[in-house]
Amino acid sequence: MAQKGDQLDQETFSCSICLEILKDPVAIPCGHSYCMNCIKSYWDEGEKKLPSCPQCRETFIPRPALVKNTMLAALVEQLKKTGLQAAPADHCYAGPEDVACDFCSGRKLKATKSCLVCLVSYCEKHLQPHHDVAPLKKHKLVDPSKNLQDNICPHHGEVMKMFCRTDQKCICYLCSVEEHKGHDTVSAAAERTERQREMEVSRQQIQQEIQDREKDVKLLQQEVEFINQSADKTVEDSEEIFTEMISLLQKRSSDVKQQIRSQQESEVSRVRELEEKLQQEISDLKRRDAEMKLLSDTEDHNQFLHSCPSLSPLSQSTHSSSISIRPLTHSSGISIRPLRYFQDVTAAVSEVRGRLQDILRDTWTNVSLAVTDVDVLLSQPEPELEPEPTSRAGFLKYSCEITLDPNTVNTELLLSRENRKVTFIKKHQSYSSHPDRFTNVCQVLSRESLTGRHYWEVEKTAGGVDVAVSYKNISRSGKEGNVFGRNDKSWSLWCVSSSFVFMYNDIRTSISGPRSSRIGVFLDHRAGVLSFYSVSETMTLLHRVQTTFTQPLHAGVGLGLSFLSGTGASAEFCKLK
Repeated sequence: MAQKGDQLDQETFSCSICLEILKDPVAIPCGHSYCMNCIKSYWDEGEKKLPSCPQCRETFIPRPALVKNTMLAALVEQLKKTGLQAAPADHCYAGPEDVACDFCSGRKLKATKSCLVCLVSYCEKHLQPHHDVAPLKKHKLVDPSKNLQDNICPHHGEVMKMFCRTDQKCICYLCSVEEHKGHDTVSAAAERTERQREMEVSRQQIQQEIQDREKDVKLLQQEVEFINQSADKTVEDSEEIFTEMISLLQKRSSDVKQQIRSQQESEVSRVRELEEKLQQEISDLKRRDAEMKLLSDTEDHNQFLHSCPSLSPLSQSTHSSSISIRPLTHSSGISIRPLRYFQDVTAAVSEVRGRLQDILRDTWTNVSLAVTDVDVLLSQPEPELEPEPTSRAGFLKYSCEITLDPNTVNTELLLSRENRKVTFIKKHQSYSSHPDRFTNVCQVLSRESLTGRHYWEVEKTAGGVDVAVSYKNISRSGKEGNVFGRNDKSWSLWCVSSSFVFMYNDIRTSISGPRSSRIGVFLDHRAGVLSFYSVSETMTLLHRVQTTFTQPLHAGVGLGLSFLSGTGASAEFCKLK
């Protein structure tokens, strides 16, 4: 309770200007009290304005004399001795990045609100009259702003509550009846409402495009997942197939090896058997030879003759004669068989290898092409493009309201009728300087950027009128590079009294068609279609362009002097029902 009492005393005996304990307190006629220096400085800063109370706004004539209130001063001093403190916390003071209260003197507090009527920022203490005083309650309070002075007209010192559409700038009421007299002016609130509506339309388009692109991103993410799954499955299947092929080759290799080894064993066994029989015959022959030598060496003739008949005659070998000999002669005259027994097997395996290489070589190209022919983007069918309308009623479904951008209009052109009509007057207009303005050619672009499908009509008078579309980054100066149709950033239909000429990238195409004061333009940005029509009771196609647009487009017109009447041509973007 003591704390609440101290707080009450602190608020009661604080100056509402500096928010500190009263110093040399003075009471002004309305009854409110302030520090003498605070109220004096407040009135001095008011210059020629009548002195008034910062809280209740009561004015005084003449300026009251300021006399120190001795009783209040003594009471404040007594309260100070009891420990009364009035300094707010440091975080309540305004820093370099904060908006400071305009009423605080000395060290200023942070502003909590700015008033668009007073054009002053207030801390919570000084804002209180806007909550209590009936007339102040009607003021517009916003979040603290450092740019309040930007709302003051630099010429008249009045609040700028109006907007000049001709010069595209905020003005005060006095400006509208002086230097902006005759211009297309509306209240700032009305212009804000209009632009807010346009912004909402643009935001809806942007949000729709975001949704469309998010859908495309999801499709692409799904496509990536499908690609990865398909690639992984194909790698797995390919590895399985190649593993089966390798397994098949390994089995065939094992079969051939087993057959060779079996045949090897059989042939070696047969040869070994024959070799043993031949070795036995060799032993028998050697024994017989030894007996005959022994008999031959005896000296007893009777013994020799007696033993000779007992020697059995030589028998013919049955084994050696069964051996098949291929033509290769030994030095002793005996023919032997060559050692290339399984050469036919090697030749057969080599033939298989050659055929397999041929198959891989011939079919591998098809495998590679099958891999490289995978085209993900082509797997998504392109949506069908809508056909171009065939009747004016069909075109009107895509009608859009075109307004001309004052920041782009040449100074010899005059805008009127809500910035939809432009006239060549050959007289310099005092438009403000802007980098988007065409400086040496009588042209103007629309405010609206165009994508999707749009249709508009231009009503023209006698004289040369250039009906065009252009990218926004077309040059705004130079001799010819910024003229509609003389570059690769704009497409133009030049209309004179008796003929038409289409131009793009400085290439001219003469066009014949019925005379009409109205030209219709149809744009399908996504399909890359731009068509010009002569509009009267019927619509006649004058020229159609099929291309690829890489940027949003802006409608445009260029004007010249009528050689017949000597007056300037004019063009107006029609309001279509």
